[in-house]
Amino acid sequence: MNVPPQEASIANGTTPGRPTSLATHYLRYSTTNVLVLIAGFVSFPVLTRLLDNHQYGILGYYDTWGMIAIAVAKLGSQHAIIRFYPFDRDPRGMVRFGTNLVYLPMGLSVLLWAIVSIGMLVYAWWGNLHFPLVLWCVVLLTPIQVIISMLQMVVRASERSDILMATRVIGRWVELGLVLGAVILLQHSALAVFGGKILAALLLLFYFAHWARRNIPFSRGAVDLHATHHGMRYGLPLMANEMVAIVLVAIDRIMIKHMTGDFAAVGIYTIGYSLATQINVFMNASLSEAFGPVVNRVYDNDGEAAVRALKDRMLLPMTYASVAIATMLIGVGEDALVALAGPSKIASGEVFVVVGTTLALFPLFDISSYGLLLRKRSMMVFWITGFAAVLNAAINLVLIPRYGYMGAAWATAASYAVLGIARYLWCPRGLVRFPDLRTVSLSVGSAVLLLAVINGTDMFGIVAPWPRLCVAGVLFVLLYALPIWLFDPRLRKALRQWRSGER
Repeated sequence: MNVPPQEASIANGTTPGRPTSLATHYLRYSTTNVLVLIAGFVSFPVLTRLLDNHQYGILGYYDTWGMIAIAVAKLGSQHAIIRFYPFDRDPRGMVRFGTNLVYLPMGLSVLLWAIVSIGMLVYAWWGNLHFPLVLWCVVLLTPIQVIISMLQMVVRASERSDILMATRVIGRWVELGLVLGAVILLQHSALAVFGGKILAALLLLFYFAHWARRNIPFSRGAVDLHATHHGMRYGLPLMANEMVAIVLVAIDRIMIKHMTGDFAAVGIYTIGYSLATQINVFMNASLSEAFGPVVNRVYDNDGEAAVRALKDRMLLPMTYASVAIATMLIGVGEDALVALAGPSKIASGEVFVVVGTTLALFPLFDISSYGLLLRKRSMMVFWITGFAAVLNAAINLVLIPRYGYMGAAWATAASYAVLGIARYLWCPRGLVRFPDLRTVSLSVGSAVLLLAVINGTDMFGIVAPWPRLCVAGVLFVLLYALPIWLFDPRLRKALRQWRSGER
């Protein structure tokens, strides 16, 4: 397999020459997530009006179990794909990679799913039990999402953010059309939502299967169980970490259901949390998708100093963005939820503010303390996340009986704070980097000024949510964005560099 490097890179779906800059990746992922967010803002008002709190609670409850099932079934393979992808794109290395770190783990995942599914069928038949159709939808969706996730991770590792951008945007809008069509035309229920999701996932699976056949090589002669085992040794602790991370963000819904016995309470919490998650999609997901592959390459090639420099470039705009979103949520977050979901869902507003503010600020800690995975200390990442998940559950046990779904929201904020502190304490010292004092002072000072005007004027007596949001937008530009733009020339310089494609 003596393929010239240039031909090999083209065959593997990559572009020869200089790697795509982090700025370009982040721009693509951010654009992708903005378009996905728009789809969310189209579906959110429709679903919150067509599904009552009970049906929304069913949707959130079984979605949680689905996320846990997918995290387990992937066996951590997506993390091994990112860490052990052959960045030199050597043809032989690509064959070994595709065979042992993509196709063999994928086969094991499907086998695990089949065993569990057959076990559920036997258990239901033997015990004469009736599992809800929504649960079987989750079971059917699991292997489809697992395969899609693994193949998407290969695309991401190869730094083909353009492909991910196109497939995620098209896939999300197709899913939106199918879900809304099912809910509007067939039934106002969580079951109809899952039906639309399954059809959309199947269409996306067909595309990625075609892409994998052309770009991810497989060879029986390249089978190396030791390489697969090595990848799983790295990935399994991160699978466990992903699972406990899902528990950290979603166990609240399960605990609310079982401690209150009320799907409606789960629905109120899920509506606020779901809208807050859209912030996480834009902030943290865009960041991790762009940052992960690049920081691994930078660390392997140039060492710790280059990683710190990369973090400096990221933290400047991220600090301003995170504080801006958190400030607007505190000021007019409840108005935003009422404007989108309707007055009948006003109970979810406080959940949206608390959880959204937490998720807006957390990416700063995530970048600053990113380092354990670079040192391949995946087990330590697992223990830290596991501790935060256990703490979240413990706080829920205390707060949910007293404060209901808002107790779960405050438990989420507390556990994320502990998670950020723990990651800092255990991050290798040579890789820690925080935003500089000037950036923090300017962003926090502008935020305090903006909140003081919003609260002091009570938005000039305006009551309706949409006009309040419009006024808040004008105040944001005048009191937050404009001062930062005027008083920090570093931000203007950084944005000019990013627009010109500099790394």
